[in-house]
Amino acid sequence: MSVWTLFSFLLASIALTLAPGPDNTFVVAQGISRGRRAAITAALGMACGISVHTTAAAVGISALLYSSAWAFTVLKFAGAAYLLFLAFKSLREQALILRQDAGSTPNGFAMFRRGFIMNVLNPKVALFFLAFLPQFVSGDAGGAAPQMLILGAVFMVQAAVLFSIIGWLSGSVGALVLKRPHIAKYFGWLSAGIFASLGVKLALARQ
Repeated sequence: MSVWTLFSFLLASIALTLAPGPDNTFVVAQGISRGRRAAITAALGMACGISVHTTAAAVGISALLYSSAWAFTVLKFAGAAYLLFLAFKSLREQALILRQDAGSTPNGFAMFRRGFIMNVLNPKVALFFLAFLPQFVSGDAGGAAPQMLILGAVFMVQAAVLFSIIGWLSGSVGALVLKRPHIAKYFGWLSAGIFASLGVKLALARQ
């Protein structure tokens, strides 16, 4: 693969990562409602979830989601149900945070897992990589699958960096909010509303 191809891919990836979407919204919601550490950990989980989609695209599994309405629907509703579950959890956990019951709030691994699962269970992300990665594959640079894996790794690294920056910035706001319980309680509802809306939007998504 040429340096120009990788550079072009990196620029396109950065633009797509920074574009408003469910992933950025998820990270911002975590930062505002739970602080920097939770947001950055969830962001890293989401970035690692990208490895699943790029691997699936490379070996052709994502093509199954494209061709099978049944497979797409099953994964879509699984993702929607998980987001609605997170909406419920966010209200309960926000109450624990406001009571400063730190032992009952999600730990680092739980936040990482939350971001990872949310990303993996979104079939639209799988289809995105199936359409996006081949555009940068060169017939003169070897097999398509190895190139797609390299491109996926580049996308994952830049996403981890950008999502972490977004998480850090939103967490700065969250740190101030959590010091003001009379304001923080509203952000718990906001976080739950964001998860619920993302879940409904995913449930209504078409193949």
